[in-house]
Amino acid sequence: MDRYSVGEKLPSSRSLVDRHRVSPVTVSRAMATLAAEGLVVSRPGAGVYRADPTRPVPATGDTSWQEVALSAEPGLPPRRSPDATGVLSALAVAPPEVIDLNSGYLHPSLQPERALATALTRAGRRPGAWERPPIEGLTELRAWFARDIGGAVATSDVLITAGGQNALTTALRSLVAPGSPVLVESPTYPGILAVAQAAGLRPVPVPVDADGVRTDLLADAFAATRARAFVCQPLFQNPTGTVLAPERRAEVVRIAHAAGAFVLEDDYARRLVHGDAPPLPAPLAADDPNGVVVHIRSLTKAGSPSLRVAALAARGPAFERLRAVQAVDSFFVPRVLQETALQLVGAPGWPRHLRALGVALRDRRRVMVDALTRLLPELLPARLPYGGYHFWLRLPDGRDVRALTSAALRAGVAVTPGPGYFTAEPPAPYLRVGYAYAEGPERLVEGVERLRRAYTEHA
Repeated sequence: MDRYSVGEKLPSSRSLVDRHRVSPVTVSRAMATLAAEGLVVSRPGAGVYRADPTRPVPATGDTSWQEVALSAEPGLPPRRSPDATGVLSALAVAPPEVIDLNSGYLHPSLQPERALATALTRAGRRPGAWERPPIEGLTELRAWFARDIGGAVATSDVLITAGGQNALTTALRSLVAPGSPVLVESPTYPGILAVAQAAGLRPVPVPVDADGVRTDLLADAFAATRARAFVCQPLFQNPTGTVLAPERRAEVVRIAHAAGAFVLEDDYARRLVHGDAPPLPAPLAADDPNGVVVHIRSLTKAGSPSLRVAALAARGPAFERLRAVQAVDSFFVPRVLQETALQLVGAPGWPRHLRALGVALRDRRRVMVDALTRLLPELLPARLPYGGYHFWLRLPDGRDVRALTSAALRAGVAVTPGPGYFTAEPPAPYLRVGYAYAEGPERLVEGVERLRRAYTEHA
C-alpha cells in the first residue's frame, strides 16, 4: 500500500485480475480485507482509494496454531471447510465499471423498494413488533405461505426460516445423518453443494436433461446409495432453467417414497415467472399427502436480498425435527422482519409488483436472446426458460471456462463459470449468464458485446 499516496485511486479490479493472474473472488476478498483494516475506502461509482489512516495498524499475531486446532482429531480424518467458492462468487459485488451478469439477485430498480419501506415502517409501529415471536413463526405469516404453496399444505405444516439458504441448511441437517449420501441434481445450485458439505454429507449427482432430473437414473441412485434425501428444483432449475416434465413429477415422489426418502423441493423461482409464461405446474408438495416432499418457498428472490424470510413446509415427525434444529441453531426469525414480510405480501402493491417483475424479466430475456443471436449465436440454448433470470450456455468442447471467465472480467463483464455447479468434473464446458442485476437493457447488450470480445480473443 505504501506505493499509493493518501487519497490516490487504486487500479480497477479488472486490471488487478489481469496483472496478478488471480480470480475476481480473490481480488474482491483482498479489497474487503483492506477496507476492514481501514487501509482503503470504496466510493460507489468512483472506485477504491487509499485511506487516510486514523490509527496505527496493530501488529499481526501468529495464528499458525489454528491449523492444528482445526484439523487434529484423534481417530478421524482432517476436517475440511466446505467449498464455498460458488456461493462467495455469487455474493461478490462487481466493481462499478463491470457489467454484472453473475448475480442471482434483482437490480434495485426491479425491487419493490417503496413497498418494502412502507411495510417496514408499518411493521415497526405494530404493538409487540419487537417482542419474541413463536418459534415456528407468526401464525398469520405461516398461514399466508400455506395458501401460497397450495394443495393440502396447512398452517401447522409451515416453519418460518431466515431465507432459502437457511431453510436448505436446516432441512439437510435435520433429515440426513452426517456422513450419509444425499442425491442432488447435476448440475445444481452451488449453495446446495456447500450446505451438504458443511453438514458432513456426500452429494451424489443425478443428471438433468431438457425435461428435468432423469427419473430412471434417480431410481438407480437411490438403489445404489440408499440415500434418504433428494434435493431438487423442479421449476426453472438453477442453472439449466429446466422445468420438470409432467410425466416425471409424480415419478420423482413415487421413487423417493419407495426408497423411504424425502424430496427436498427448493421452489426458489416461482415468483420469477415471466409475463409470457404458460400456467405453472403446482409444487410437488401440493400433491403429496404422505409427507415425502419438504418444500422451500422464499420471498427473497422476488423481493430483496435483505428480505431474508422463507418457509419450510413438512408433515409428520419431519416437521418436529426441523423445528428442533432451527430452534437450536437460531431460536427464531426476528419478529419485526416477519411483520414486515406480512405487511408486504398483504398489501395491494405486492401482486402489482409481481406482475411488473414478470414483464421486466420477460423484456430482459428478449434483449439477451436478441444480443446472443446477433453476437454469439452458437451459444444460444435450443430451449429458453420462461422463468428465472439466467441462461446456461454450452461452450464448444475444449474451451477453458475459467480462463474465459477471467478474460470476460478483464473485458468488463462478470459471468459465472460452470464447474462450480457440478459435484465432480463437468461433462462439458458451460457458462451461466444472468440478466436480472444489470442496470438496464442497454447494459445487457453491452455485457454480451464484452463477452463476445473475450470469447473471440480466447478462441
